[in-house]
Amino acid sequence: MTRPEETKRQVWGLIGVLCLVGLVGLSLIARGVGQKAGRGVEGFSFTEIAFSDISAWGEISFVAPLQAFLRSCERLENRPVEAPINGFSGSENFAGSVGDWLEVCARGRALTADGVAPEEDQARAFFEHSFQPIKVLVPGGKAGAKERAASGGHGRGREQERGLFTAYFEPIYEGAWEKSGRFTAPVYGRPEDLVDVNLGLFSDALKGKFISGRIEGQKFVPYADHKDILEQGLDADILAWMDPNDLLFMQIQGSGRLRIGEETLRLGFAGKNGRPYLAIGRPLIERGAIAREDMSMQKIREWLEQATPEEASSLRYMNRSFVFFRKLDELPDPALGPLGAGGTQLTPEASIAIDRHFYPLGMPVLILFEDEQGGKSEARLMIAQDSGGAIKGAVRGDLFLGAGPEAGARAGEFNRQGVLIALVPRQVFQTEGGGDE
Repeated sequence: MTRPEETKRQVWGLIGVLCLVGLVGLSLIARGVGQKAGRGVEGFSFTEIAFSDISAWGEISFVAPLQAFLRSCERLENRPVEAPINGFSGSENFAGSVGDWLEVCARGRALTADGVAPEEDQARAFFEHSFQPIKVLVPGGKAGAKERAASGGHGRGREQERGLFTAYFEPIYEGAWEKSGRFTAPVYGRPEDLVDVNLGLFSDALKGKFISGRIEGQKFVPYADHKDILEQGLDADILAWMDPNDLLFMQIQGSGRLRIGEETLRLGFAGKNGRPYLAIGRPLIERGAIAREDMSMQKIREWLEQATPEEASSLRYMNRSFVFFRKLDELPDPALGPLGAGGTQLTPEASIAIDRHFYPLGMPVLILFEDEQGGKSEARLMIAQDSGGAIKGAVRGDLFLGAGPEAGARAGEFNRQGVLIALVPRQVFQTEGGGDE
């Protein structure tokens, strides 16, 4: 139901007060957790390195990441050139302005001006000449926190470079236009009463933070959770019907394709209910149903398929988050993936979801993966083009591997430790200096 404009203004005013008063403590905590050292943002610091320091640099594929990067460049052209690339302001912005990135975009486009993809050595030279690599470091746990507390919260403490990297894909499932047989779970479009609040509009300390809910009278309240949505229904469009287990996994991936008879319905992320996301593998480990070392998406699916309907729904509902979808009718390139958080189509093996609180969309990042002995045996150059509810932290990423069962099998087992090296336009460091003091 549409609310009067005056009521909406009152509600937004109330939201603003609550955000500023109730969340000021959060901003203070964040400042204590990770002060920037030299150049950086709250939550991590970084060290400048050279490409020659990266042993696996010469083994990387560069053409696909360059093409993915140029697709992200298209999203920058309508932004003010003086605006900070990451949406932050002042010293919190470590990656330069939109103008800095547009200069790099122009150099990249010059390599593809004739419509022909560049050679690998040309693409490699572009990244080497255009970007300064920086190795990201994050607070290293309790010992680091104690050291910082002893120094009044301003010391760097003990830091670490390793973090967790997972993978996701665009699944392909069977579906139906009407509820029937095993297709009992509705795929909802975005409800009209769902409201997303950008907390950064109320406080610079909350840049990159969002909450979602709905307006009830003059109050802003949480939206219905996963269980309530499926058991009580919503006043929203139903795009299709799915097997409830398939719907859960499509929500985790954030996109998917449904085969309905002779038709294929392509779906993309349209919003979520704002409730906390829970990886449902965690309670299965706690129950002893699946060993931690054996945990994978395939193992979870096997458990759900063997469980009773009541047991399966109970586990699914433990994840209170619920994702809404929209039809992707006219994608620029059907051969590519769905749209990422920035509106750019994802490139298999070259796009990655990151935490937007730390990195701007479109930034190239190099991930160095460790082998079982702890050495760095593999490197991938990816472009930050998506985000996700479970992707939190400065050394955390989710690699997009493509569509279909093969990509799904690889994504379900992908769980690796690695180092993140962000690439920042060289002119940012040449004009302002950089690195740790």
